[in-house]
Amino acid sequence: MYKFAANILKIILSLFGKIKVYQKENLPKSGGYVIACTHTGWVDILWLGIATLPTEINYMAKKELFESKLLKWLMNRLHAFPVDRDNPGPSTIKIPKRLLAEGKVVGIFPSGTRTSEDVPLKRGAVTIAANSKVPIIPAAYIGPNNFSDLLKRKKPKLIYGKPIYLPENESRKAGMEVMMSRVNEEFINLSDKLRAK
Repeated sequence: MYKFAANILKIILSLFGKIKVYQKENLPKSGGYVIACTHTGWVDILWLGIATLPTEINYMAKKELFESKLLKWLMNRLHAFPVDRDNPGPSTIKIPKRLLAEGKVVGIFPSGTRTSEDVPLKRGAVTIAANSKVPIIPAAYIGPNNFSDLLKRKKPKLIYGKPIYLPENESRKAGMEVMMSRVNEEFINLSDKLRAK
């Protein structure tokens, strides 16, 4: 269902402009990892999933998207799992940790909201990656954010950064702070690279 839906979406979105993908070689060839991507609209979620094929992404999604039966059915088949952003519980870590242990990929948008402004990154991506002993792959997207942008045929571009690991020579707390800083820096650097292309 995932690959079928992703390929249908690729055909539809490509009618408005094909995506340029850079540095895909930075994606690990095996093992679980977290993809942390910039988030400015709903279109980046779709293009990230398409660009990362044949690897499938298990997205963290706000629990509100699972409230209707139809959306819940669709979310489950697209490997999304619900998170209560206001009151995060044990499942916030438990589900992605299990997926990563199975060698799967978890997609998280660390800003926690759709915005074009710089906002403080939420700690979820770093906490999950550190507890699961997997790398974070930073990614940046520039392009259409909504249907109006698609109609304007804005060019979509996506770039992957190099894996970021929890430092071995630091305490866990200090190491996580280093990871947070590096992810934040990479978001800025990768976005600047895309604007220059």
